[in-house]
Amino acid sequence: MVEVVTAPLERIRTERSSIKWTRFPSDVLPLFVAEMDFAIAEPVVEELVRRVRASDVGYLDGPGPLAPAFAAFASRRWGWHVDPARVRIATDVSVGIVETLRLAVPRGGLVVVTPPVYPPFFELVEEAGATVVEVPLAVEDGRWSLDLDGLRDAFAAGADAFLLCNPHNPLGLVHDAATLAAVAGLAAEHGVLVVSDEVHAPLTHPGAAFVPFLPLAERAGARSVCVTSASKGWNLAGAKCAIIVAGDAATSRLLCALPEEVACRTSILGLHANVVAYRCTDWLDDAIARIVANDRLLDRLLRERLPQVVYHRPRAGYLAWLDLRGLGLGEDPAARILTEARVALNAGHTYGREGRGFARLNLACDPDVLREAVARIAALVPTA
Repeated sequence: MVEVVTAPLERIRTERSSIKWTRFPSDVLPLFVAEMDFAIAEPVVEELVRRVRASDVGYLDGPGPLAPAFAAFASRRWGWHVDPARVRIATDVSVGIVETLRLAVPRGGLVVVTPPVYPPFFELVEEAGATVVEVPLAVEDGRWSLDLDGLRDAFAAGADAFLLCNPHNPLGLVHDAATLAAVAGLAAEHGVLVVSDEVHAPLTHPGAAFVPFLPLAERAGARSVCVTSASKGWNLAGAKCAIIVAGDAATSRLLCALPEEVACRTSILGLHANVVAYRCTDWLDDAIARIVANDRLLDRLLRERLPQVVYHRPRAGYLAWLDLRGLGLGEDPAARILTEARVALNAGHTYGREGRGFARLNLACDPDVLREAVARIAALVPTA
């Protein structure tokens, strides 16, 4: 069995050079960027070393073994039967989204996003030469969900595409089959292409059921694309490899027009790391178990030390969405928490106006880091 290993914080700081460990001084607890503190799975390490020793560091022109590797994982994990012929590669999920939108959406076209949502979504739409249309998530009794009425109106008003976050970042929402089927029906009715970012899907927690969007879209007659990677599930973001999956024959033909450079810019090391990762389900399950344990720990710590904080607990992924408005730290509490408590979180307002007063926290760390982070924030608001 392949298990997760977590090195001490001090050791990680000396060994890693990513932005998580270099952006802030060493007295700051880095709980912002979506990168795990966990060491990557040993079979992935061995594969990377093997490829480097073989000088296998050239260019790519297609997914090769990655397409059947992902198809096998999707079939085992979700019962989704992916046609490997419909799989393309890109440098990362963001590149896959941009290049798909460039092909599918006219200059100045309308792309729907659902804030609060992953901040680069706004930038990716603009990079593709399109215009963002915001349909915020609906909130009822403290529960967030896709606003189907709002999506219907936006689609009817002429939207060209919908950028779906499934599961939804930063809330860790796992959209249910009925909701996604309704989105697919609306997209088919109004001719809207749905680009579904499913990069957090492998990290779905026990008791929740991830539903791939593409099979529902194809049944409804909607055009769709899934963009995903092993980057989040297996901590391989810097390996730079993602896949683009067409949900129907027409969209598959459209993706044939992707520039050759989209594949060539993808890392061959990342591709082989992804292939091995999709077989390392023991490691993935152990990572999920650790994340779920940290979710429970954070919930308990907040109830004990910071009861004013409303924690919207994730059902997928390792990102915690915190409503900090009750702390009285203003619309950007993450700024004060960084400056005064020396804890780095993601500022909620960057996810859209709906995120003002919120922050996102990374759960994929040692439990002692969470304990220290909550203690520091609690000291900042002693009346808690």
